[in-house]
Amino acid sequence: MIVGLLAHVDAGKTTLAEALLYDAGRTRRLGRVDHGDSALDTNEMERERGITIFAAQAELEHAGRSVTIVDAPGHVDFSAEAERVLAAVDCAVLVVGANDGVQGHTETLWRLLARRAIPTFVFANKMDLLPDGDTPQTRAEVLASLRAHLAADGGELIDADGLMRGDSTCANAAREAAAATDETALDEYLETGVLAPATLAQLVGKRRVFPVLFGSALKNQGVTELLDALVVLGPQPSWPTAFAARVYRVSHEGGERLCWLKVTGGTLRAKQQLEGIDSGKPWAEKANQLRVYTGERFELASEVAAGRTCAVTGLSNVCPGDVLGAEPAGEPSMLAPVLAYGVEPGEGTDSHAVLLALRELAEEDPQLGVAWDERTQQVRLQLMGAVQLEVVRELLQRRYGLAVGFGPGRILYKETIDAPQMGIGHFEPLRHYAEAHLLLEPGKRGSGVVFGTRCSEDELDRNWQRLILTNAMERDHLGTLTGAPLTDVRITLCAGRAHAKHTEGGDFRQATYRAVRQALMCAREQGHCVLLEPWYHFELAIPANKIGRALADLTRMHARFGSPDAAGETATIAGELPASELGDYAIDVAAYTSGRGSLTLELAGYEPCHDTEKVIEQAAYEPEADLPNTPDSVFCSHGAGYTVRWNEVPAHAHVKDDPTLLRPWREADASFFAG
Repeated sequence: MIVGLLAHVDAGKTTLAEALLYDAGRTRRLGRVDHGDSALDTNEMERERGITIFAAQAELEHAGRSVTIVDAPGHVDFSAEAERVLAAVDCAVLVVGANDGVQGHTETLWRLLARRAIPTFVFANKMDLLPDGDTPQTRAEVLASLRAHLAADGGELIDADGLMRGDSTCANAAREAAAATDETALDEYLETGVLAPATLAQLVGKRRVFPVLFGSALKNQGVTELLDALVVLGPQPSWPTAFAARVYRVSHEGGERLCWLKVTGGTLRAKQQLEGIDSGKPWAEKANQLRVYTGERFELASEVAAGRTCAVTGLSNVCPGDVLGAEPAGEPSMLAPVLAYGVEPGEGTDSHAVLLALRELAEEDPQLGVAWDERTQQVRLQLMGAVQLEVVRELLQRRYGLAVGFGPGRILYKETIDAPQMGIGHFEPLRHYAEAHLLLEPGKRGSGVVFGTRCSEDELDRNWQRLILTNAMERDHLGTLTGAPLTDVRITLCAGRAHAKHTEGGDFRQATYRAVRQALMCAREQGHCVLLEPWYHFELAIPANKIGRALADLTRMHARFGSPDAAGETATIAGELPASELGDYAIDVAAYTSGRGSLTLELAGYEPCHDTEKVIEQAAYEPEADLPNTPDSVFCSHGAGYTVRWNEVPAHAHVKDDPTLLRPWREADASFFAG
């Protein structure tokens, strides 16, 4: 069983991992984060900063059952790494600091776990720091607070400590709460007065029940009960016999590329030949070494059975999120970077070397967006926040010996459309020919860019249709307002034409790019392009006498929020605000509250920009001057190619659009190709 440890920063997650290893007899002493000697925070930067940056794992045994714990980063800047860990776990332990309560990032992790339907335990840590200590009354209060903040969607958070300790009063209350979540379990409870451990385990696996345990990881209290609960109530998945695996992490150690994967079917053997497809091209490579890690130490394994994780050497074509064998595709990420920085190589540092190093780091973290900006002739980096930026800077220095600086961070905007628009791309220089008609339609917010076809195979062969959609998928299309990436759009192939003699694959690539761009130019001309900006969920906790200042600030920042929630001398305000208005407001909060206030932020998603005209003016983007993204088409006359401006392309097109294809998209209309 693979157990992921997740938490908000400073909740004590890594300390809990140390206690779990110690209680299971895996280590001889309790390491401490603040002493820099924890078994799982092995990287220099982790020990210096006292935070988990890279996921780490360890295997242990308890009560005859093998358990692999995976310690995921807690800082919000590295939440994408924590999200990738979820692809490898069978269940999770969400660690909550009882003294701090549920934080904004805790709620984000809870939603991620719900989205992936991962059975979840909750460990209320630092119970010893509560004013009245760890008592039945404080446990009841903490449990009530958890239930109030962590909506369980039909499930129930139960006090599982009593079950593990044999406390009849607590155990009966827990069984009764669990039984109320399921009719079959309720019948069993009414007949026998108890629930069998197997029944409780089934309820946990179905996310009907979320066991809550209490303790102090630092003082090693409640840790054995947590281990008991994991062994007794944790899932016992059955795995298919055909080999399958899921890649959840890539790292580089000692010059070797390590691919971390979970075997989800059959058995992976050393030197086994693995196959897959990368960028449309098949590959085959051997899994040279299978390494089973505990912290920075590892043991070589001849084989790894389903349900276990390992790090594999010899694989150069796989990235986090890839699947091998019969494993189905994983869930798309909920998290995305919202800041972009220009990379400024130091004196004597080669820009090309920096670009290659950053691309290698992006293999480890696909959310680390690395791109070469043709307009500014600069490497640009997209990431989650300032702490991650400093970590990237240190990695470049320590691993590659490259000194870099970063320009001022800017908000990463996106663009979409609010009305359907047909785009036509034609590419016909001498001895080449391709024409593509693509319909762009608004998609749901957060849906990204999806692709499909309504084109008849009588009009365009299936292989050409596949090629067009593959070409459409292979790049980020830029909007025409600021040159920001396109999102929340459905792109549907409606028509096209090839030439039996002159059409080559690259011709449709050109036609496809031009068709998307031509549609966006038409949408811009008609006022249907929309600029999107990232918004944050925020929770602002301040002294009650500072409410007036806080409300004035939030109004100035164009925030949306509800009435302040006052509790004693503290007030809490929750809502959403545009990331562009945030600036260094967290520092301002600390200043005007004399350190007694706090601001918690989580990405809420993208919404229409609140100051579109100002942003467009500052961007000064000229879409027709962006030649790598031209909307114009190329036609041929008298043996020579000539350019036709985008707004004149429909009059020159060789295929006339069928008006019935412009109706709203329906699921039954399209056949989609997995690129």
